[in-house]
Amino acid sequence: MILANVIAIAISKFTIQRPNVGPEVPGLGLSVPALIAAASFGHILGAGAILGLTNTGAL
Repeated sequence: MILANVIAIAISKFTIQRPNVGPEVPGLGLSVPALIAAASFGHILGAGAILGLTNTGAL
């Protein structure tokens, strides 16, 4: 899940059209709303990866 969130934040830095609208998160280059959106996307990716690995028998 942590890896999925890191990947989602990396993807969001390049794909969000206006990443600096709102209060800035220090050292990350994203605003708070952009970080919340990226973390939500990361949780969706992580849940999908966990469910997929469980269905294949890897977990």
